[in-house]
Amino acid sequence: MKHILVAITGASGSVYGLRLVEALLRAECRISLLFSEPGRQVLNHETGLGLSIDPAERQRQVRTHFGSDRIVGLDNADLFAAVASGSNAADAMVIVPCSMGTAGRVAAGLSGTLLERAADVMLKERRPLLLVPRETPLSVIHLENLLRLARAGAVVIPAMPAFYHAPQSLDDLVNFVVGKVLDQLGVEHQLFTRWGSNACAE
Repeated sequence: MKHILVAITGASGSVYGLRLVEALLRAECRISLLFSEPGRQVLNHETGLGLSIDPAERQRQVRTHFGSDRIVGLDNADLFAAVASGSNAADAMVIVPCSMGTAGRVAAGLSGTLLERAADVMLKERRPLLLVPRETPLSVIHLENLLRLARAGAVVIPAMPAFYHAPQSLDDLVNFVVGKVLDQLGVEHQLFTRWGSNACAE
């Protein structure tokens, strides 16, 4: 069973993170879910979920929301969590959405929080680290940080939905981006119609 660490930061687009968790649970993955404090606040603003600042209560809320006991909520202040060590790292980590502040701190090798330390572990252990930045326009600083991360081994998957699959709803656009993340994780899905399929050609 794949163990995927999903981190949600303060960039707009928390729905991408929630949809990814749903898809990974359907694929029988084990999930560790981590929020930066801005990520928790933005998610509450965008979705109305009202996730608690208290880690224990948030864990209960997350399991209730997703209806699964294969998801564990982590405390971003807990640098003693298992995923902070290269000896017990997750199989892959996805930061979705990834704020430019988070990208900058990870690119600089900072480890002041569990999220930053876990990302650093993924890079040093040569394990998959996927970032889904959601920002526009991008400054030169943003671009240089993303380039530095890509050179270090991370995969950058911008939240840029395509339109060749004739999306009919906001869900279709979200699913396309999440599907691209799943492709990089090697997780099968049916979230969008692939280019060249019969359905796409109709």
